[in-house]
Amino acid sequence: MAKLKDVAELAYVPMDVAFQVLNGSADIDAETSRRVAKAAESLNYSLRITQIDIADLAGVAKGTVSYALNDSDLIKPETRQKVLDAAAALGYNLNITARNLRTNRAGVVGYSWHVADDPSRMNYVLDRFIYLVTAAAEAQHYHLLTFIQPQSGADRVYETLIATSRVDGFIISDVAYDDPRIARLSAIKAPFAAFGGMYVPDADFAYVDVDGKRGIELVVDHLLEQGHERIGLLTRHPGLPFSDAREAGYRTAMQRAGLPIQEAWIAYTPNILGAASAATHQVMTAKHPPTALICAHDLMTLGAKSYLDDQDLKMPDDVALAGYDDDPTSAFLGITSVRQPIEELAPALFDILLGEINQTPREARQIAFAPDLVVRPSTVRR
Repeated sequence: MAKLKDVAELAYVPMDVAFQVLNGSADIDAETSRRVAKAAESLNYSLRITQIDIADLAGVAKGTVSYALNDSDLIKPETRQKVLDAAAALGYNLNITARNLRTNRAGVVGYSWHVADDPSRMNYVLDRFIYLVTAAAEAQHYHLLTFIQPQSGADRVYETLIATSRVDGFIISDVAYDDPRIARLSAIKAPFAAFGGMYVPDADFAYVDVDGKRGIELVVDHLLEQGHERIGLLTRHPGLPFSDAREAGYRTAMQRAGLPIQEAWIAYTPNILGAASAATHQVMTAKHPPTALICAHDLMTLGAKSYLDDQDLKMPDDVALAGYDDDPTSAFLGITSVRQPIEELAPALFDILLGEINQTPREARQIAFAPDLVVRPSTVRR
């Protein structure tokens, strides 16, 4: 019986090129396509990728492929990666995923920790989110597997975990525009659900989110009610959907109130205490500094408060200060903040993920929650 390798050799092309022609997965030139089609016809070959094909492409024995795909300790990491690369090149992960869905389940969902702007301080919201997702998972007899997501090639880690049957699906967060993880997981039909997505254009994946744009609008409206017209903003540099949405909320609310936006009142900063303090200095030394300051994260808020304290500026009489995420430290310090409904969001996300894993998608697989504003003394004038 002919193999893909036989077709490739007869057509004088690499195996992966023969696969792409027969699978229609790439734009191959007409002459190459003709040779591959003719070779397949002469050999009476129909495309059906097997572990023998993976072994041929990876240059290993068939038994090695089986061991590698099942994550055996007998296989060296570099050999396993060679096999996984060959499997991916030949589209075999689609078969592996389908097999996992039909038969044995790991009973495990994967979630990756991200490297924070300030690794010494964890993200309170994500910590709380993961705790509640874990509780929801265990109520359904699942467990959560956490792993470190590398700075580059993150999609490969996800692919390896699903291909080797270690997880049944994934939860992802910090969703980016054109997120490579989403593109790859969708391509291999691996079940996943995201925390974030409502501000990703044409999002066609399962997610829950909190309307960050509306959250900042709530803060601006509250400050307007307190009589402020010069309102500043500390936020991340543009480029992430959730942070761009928060800046959009600030601009929308200010424009709706008919107030001019001074670009000197906006400072972009990493979510790091020292950087936020420096950004506050930048805003507060403008020619006409704001009388109120909104921070897109509560860690930024603490950096801003440090600067205000150093300058002996009091909240709210000299400067009103508000944040986002309702961190316990901000609550302790009496700082107004936007609260995300994590207690509702986390179990909803896991339920949506279960639908993706079981191939019974929920009727509502994209849910946006509304945030609340928790008003505290940092913004309420006496």
